[in-house]
Amino acid sequence: MMKLHKQADFILILATLLAAAGWIFSKEAIQGLAPFQFVGLRFLLASMCLLPFCYKDIRKLNITDLLKTVGVGCLLGISILLWIYAISVSETLSEGAFIMSLAMLFVPLVAWPLFKIAPPRIFWISLPIAIAGLMLLSLSNGWQQSSSQLWFILSATMLAVHFNCNSRSAQRISPLSLTCIQLFVTGSLGIFISAMTEVWPQQVSGDIWGWFAMSVLIATSLRYLMQTIGQKHSIAANAAIIMVLEPIWTVILSILWYDEPMPINKILGCLLIFISLFIYRRGASTLTIKAVNKREK
Repeated sequence: MMKLHKQADFILILATLLAAAGWIFSKEAIQGLAPFQFVGLRFLLASMCLLPFCYKDIRKLNITDLLKTVGVGCLLGISILLWIYAISVSETLSEGAFIMSLAMLFVPLVAWPLFKIAPPRIFWISLPIAIAGLMLLSLSNGWQQSSSQLWFILSATMLAVHFNCNSRSAQRISPLSLTCIQLFVTGSLGIFISAMTEVWPQQVSGDIWGWFAMSVLIATSLRYLMQTIGQKHSIAANAAIIMVLEPIWTVILSILWYDEPMPINKILGCLLIFISLFIYRRGASTLTIKAVNKREK
């Protein structure tokens, strides 16, 4: 059993590395594809990859559950479209990755007004640390906020809203069907917004299609498959902490690939955000374990 847990943890680590690589794949792909066009095509193809495995289950859904799933998919789509736009106007991926990782910290804050669920005490300990980290990310020749930082924050907030709503939908619908429908909705929304606002390139080079293919197959399909397998066999507390590695991998890859500068204020800002997430996830996992043990007794 211990060996199985270690293997699952290793799979999760690889999944976070693939997720981080997806930032590079996306940034490169939108050098030749319109950003919303890229999202639309990427998520439509990813949903088509899953459809053969859940087609029968989707057909059995009643209209109410189907419409609710489509609505949750729209929330995911808005978050992803905000994210890809932020990437397209951002000069650095590293700080964007850490800002996006705050989505999990925003989840209890969003659940409070939506579902009247007060955040746990550990949240109020983690939040000020994260805010201090965001402030340090904005410190450059005085306090300055780039537009990309605001778009990343909006995307993270929408992702937190989606997470809350998606958790409730997952109680009634199989994860595979839920994922397939939401990927399809996200892709369709991307194509629609792209058709309304973008001009598609007449010619796309082969290397751009290569980056696009890696985004679909590696950063979407394979990444989510490995994450699902890892979470199934890993201890919840370990999985929660391992997932924090994604922004760290993104920083390393962006420095290696784009030679991004990392002044001391950004290093400290990313470090504080990492610490806040680590404290929150560790605390939240501990509370979950205690609650499960209490129910078993």
